[in-house]
Amino acid sequence: MKFNIAPTLVATTLAVLFAGSAQAVQITIEGPFVTTTSVTGASVETFNSGNCGTYVSCTGDYQIVSGSVGGQYAQPAGTSGPYLSVPNPARTGSATLDLGTTANYFGLYWGSIDRYNTLSFLLNDDEVVAFTGKEIAEEFLGAANGDQSADTSNRYFNFFFGNQLFDAVKLDSQGRAFETDNHAFATVPEPGTLALLALGLTGLLVARRRKQV
Repeated sequence: MKFNIAPTLVATTLAVLFAGSAQAVQITIEGPFVTTTSVTGASVETFNSGNCGTYVSCTGDYQIVSGSVGGQYAQPAGTSGPYLSVPNPARTGSATLDLGTTANYFGLYWGSIDRYNTLSFLLNDDEVVAFTGKEIAEEFLGAANGDQSADTSNRYFNFFFGNQLFDAVKLDSQGRAFETDNHAFATVPEPGTLALLALGLTGLLVARRRKQV
């Protein structure tokens, strides 16, 4: 997939705008080893209780684990407690996390980003938009190489949807594994302004047609 990139001023972090015909998704990246959201008032799931209780339900091929097991999952760099890993126990799989409400903001700490990870946003079971680890990493970090310790493959991402809402997220992995921690969701006013002004971000503008449902 090719992107038309217009360069803007350089800042400490990057903002990327994935634009659709009527709606855009703005993605920002936190600094190295910042492991949780900077959005005040967001609902946060740390998985420290051993479940995903902040969500109404979590279904599919996932497990909540700590530490690393070779060939299965790796602790996201900069964290030490439980986190979510997809799949379980198969080589490939997906998990759907139901918010129990609608939101226009989602954040997560994405560990050892792999090209075969996919993060999808759903509304009433229909896909709104999806991003692969390959797409995200290439725009922000250079490449999705699955490194378990480098700050170039373990980062916190924020997704701002503006007027578009979603009510579930889906994590899919076609290999071992999709590791995430400290999920956050909220409905925020003027998310574009929040991301660019309140957080002081500038960066890249990337146009992409939104998936039609």
